[in-house]
Amino acid sequence: MTSLQGNSGETNGILLNLPDSEITYFPIFFSQDKADTYFEHFKREVPWQQDDIKVFGKVHPQPRLTALYSNNGKPYSYSNVTMQPHDFTEALMEIKKKIESKTDVIFTTCLLNRYRYGKDSNGWHADNEKELGQNPVIASVTLGQERYFHLKHREDKSLKQKLLLEHGSLLVMQGATQHHWLHQIPKTAKTIGERINLTFRVIV
Repeated sequence: MTSLQGNSGETNGILLNLPDSEITYFPIFFSQDKADTYFEHFKREVPWQQDDIKVFGKVHPQPRLTALYSNNGKPYSYSNVTMQPHDFTEALMEIKKKIESKTDVIFTTCLLNRYRYGKDSNGWHADNEKELGQNPVIASVTLGQERYFHLKHREDKSLKQKLLLEHGSLLVMQGATQHHWLHQIPKTAKTIGERINLTFRVIV
């Protein structure tokens, strides 16, 4: 598995050279101070929840905390979990507008994930739920502990990518990416800090 580490800035971004995809990484989308402020704010203010998910017929607590926000009141369903949204907060609107100016996409919804320690994770999946539309745009902000983001191609098993998502970074997946690629945040045995992930999307 090849590894890519960011060394560009917010302006240009890094386009991942992967077939059947359109993925851009902005390592320094927010300054250190701004990212620190957002991290502490969301850690403290978000009404985090832990849902049960069904995997291979067995029910388990989801290995992370989540919260859903939107501006249209529409729920979001995945892995047999249906989440009801809270209204967008001022901080989320601020981040949303900054991402929209970069992507030219108007987002309706934000799914937040809180990884409390290394054993919190998100298994292999694609963001391809019906309510996200044909070629969804997913804009993912990382705050706090940097974590590795793995990608693998659905058909060509030799195509894999590993990317270190840094504090204050933005990752944008669009085009046919969700049709051809799976992604995950794997567990790690290392003693690490908390990561908060904001994933903006459009629910149609």
